[in-house]
Amino acid sequence: MNRFNSDRLFLLDRDENSLLSLQLSLIGDGLLASPNLILADIRDHDRIFEILDEIKPDIIFHAAALKHLAILERYPQEAFKTNVAGTQNLIESARRLNVKYFVNISTDKAADPISQLGKTKLLTERQISAVSDLDKKYISVRFGNVIGSNGSFLNTFRYQIQSGGPIKVTHPEITRYFMTVSEAVHLVLQSVLIGEGGETLILDMGNPVSIDLVAKNMIEASGKNIKIEYTGLRDGEKLHERLVGVNEKIYRGKHKDIMHTRVEPISAGQT
Repeated sequence: MNRFNSDRLFLLDRDENSLLSLQLSLIGDGLLASPNLILADIRDHDRIFEILDEIKPDIIFHAAALKHLAILERYPQEAFKTNVAGTQNLIESARRLNVKYFVNISTDKAADPISQLGKTKLLTERQISAVSDLDKKYISVRFGNVIGSNGSFLNTFRYQIQSGGPIKVTHPEITRYFMTVSEAVHLVLQSVLIGEGGETLILDMGNPVSIDLVAKNMIEASGKNIKIEYTGLRDGEKLHERLVGVNEKIYRGKHKDIMHTRVEPISAGQT
């Protein structure tokens, strides 16, 4: 996103190691001295308001979330604190400070959710849907896995191959949607241009990919004799994700790879 010549780009994370990795990828050093790197937690309402008041952003891209499905099934209260309460802190602070554009990054797990991750991310879409300010454009963008992103199972597979295996796959028939980082960034930015306030925009990710086949291809590319172990679906895990809920109505707009829908707005006090 830094390639799009923004006047200023601020990067906020509660994890200093993530900020270090970001700085290394952007400018090649890890001094962590740039004022554009901000260490803070979206759970802290007052601190978030203070930061936004200081930097006065034109647009917020909100990708902060707890997203590892299995552990969030064990600790649902933590999923709620970050994914829902943290999002509300950002929305409230942004509205008070008259931030015009807000992009909430969601997940395909929010479509007919059965996991704590999916349920909390659907709630964030509903929080965005409830923002009715006519002078603001607050939208959600829903999509699946991004290749190479933090927490990607591809990184786990690489580690398991390097360690001699086995690669652990939950089910031989499990599938997931994928896109590259550059594709995701491009379509998210397009969504800002074509979306209407309160909408959830859903990226068309093509056909889902067999995770078992991905594992086998990675093993073949490694040249190693690695076994695959099937562990079974975990609580809250679907065999196949979907991008659109069964009761959601979608329409196609100006971009062939972006669908539009509106989820039910969350009412005051529901969170």
